[in-house]
Amino acid sequence: MKLSILGARVIDPASGLDQVTDIHIEACKVVALGAAPAGFVAVDTIDAKGLVAAPGLVDLNVALREPGYSRKGSIVSETRAAAAGGVTSLCCPPKTKPVLDTSAVAELILDRAREAGNTKVFPIGALSKGLDGEQLAELVALRDAGCVAFGNGLESFRNTRTLCRALDYAATFDLTVIFNSQDHDLAEGGLAHEGPTASFLGLPGIPESAETVALARDLLLVEQTGVRAHFSQLTSARGVELIAQAQARGLKVTADVALYQLILTDEALIDFSSLYHVQPPLRTRADRDGLRAAVKSGVISAISSHHQPHERDAKLAPFGATEPGISSVELLLPLAMTLVEDGLLDLPTLLKRLSAGPAEALRLPAGKLAVGGAADIVLFDPAASTVAGETWLSKGENCPFIGHSLPGVVRYTLVDGRISHQA
Repeated sequence: MKLSILGARVIDPASGLDQVTDIHIEACKVVALGAAPAGFVAVDTIDAKGLVAAPGLVDLNVALREPGYSRKGSIVSETRAAAAGGVTSLCCPPKTKPVLDTSAVAELILDRAREAGNTKVFPIGALSKGLDGEQLAELVALRDAGCVAFGNGLESFRNTRTLCRALDYAATFDLTVIFNSQDHDLAEGGLAHEGPTASFLGLPGIPESAETVALARDLLLVEQTGVRAHFSQLTSARGVELIAQAQARGLKVTADVALYQLILTDEALIDFSSLYHVQPPLRTRADRDGLRAAVKSGVISAISSHHQPHERDAKLAPFGATEPGISSVELLLPLAMTLVEDGLLDLPTLLKRLSAGPAEALRLPAGKLAVGGAADIVLFDPAASTVAGETWLSKGENCPFIGHSLPGVVRYTLVDGRISHQA
């Protein structure tokens, strides 16, 4: 199919392109920017005047909940939601049932994602069998089955020697390891950031040191083993400083932040709303400011949704008994546009943190809008507004932003030149 997108402001952060021009697509690829190639006759056109065309967003953490948690979500529902948020490529974490620690589970996820056709899906394999932190998973077999990186989520290795051996093994095969650095003992039983808000509410706290202690250890192990590492879900300003120091020493480490950590603070918990119960927890305004500065400077090169859909009952119990997580991938672009609206980032920088940055962090074939590349494109109207929840595709309604008016509307999401979402 031949398609022309006419008159859009085309922004490709990977190449620095930012101009009003046309995009021509054929056989899943971008074949030209500007004038159409000789002999090219479009079968369909999209009038994109007033719209921004950018690489499809790349989200490094979207829980699809399949297999095993169908009451919370499915590959079909959550990839549809992702496409509505402008996402064309996403990574799903290994916490499924059964755990994503075998080739069979990876192949099941990939097969169902291809059948759904809403986004491209890149599985993250479990670093240890069953995520129990004791025995190394079959990393090479998982890589061959399609896993692009490996991690244990917030399930920690209790034995540092075992973790070190796992990193040595991953480094041998040039595999990327994802760290969610949180010290199990310091965080155990905690529900909120350890500070005045938690004290006022009587909630057990998780200190900042739960992140920084684990992060310092993990960075030293990365330096020792030479493994390629990505640090996910940073929450603290001091944690960001440790990453910046490691990068300055020449360590090839990258990092991402959950979008909601750039918007919310622990003050949101003041009414005990379980919609703000997340792990790791929301932290202070100073921490949020530190995270924002790191995103602006590029120390944090990726913004992700860290989408965790839950069924309604999961958030109805008293705060401490509810399941943590926010359903947010469906709002990824409009929520991110609040950072532009507030003057924190310019639009090209924001789009880089949502596309080229995450793609480069995990070496994904995504995040670029260039001739010869896949036609994975988001078209959005930066002048329009999205009313969060007016339409809702995710099975998870655990979103504190529902009802808010957010800047920007995703008009089209294209995967390999095919429209997977249209507003």
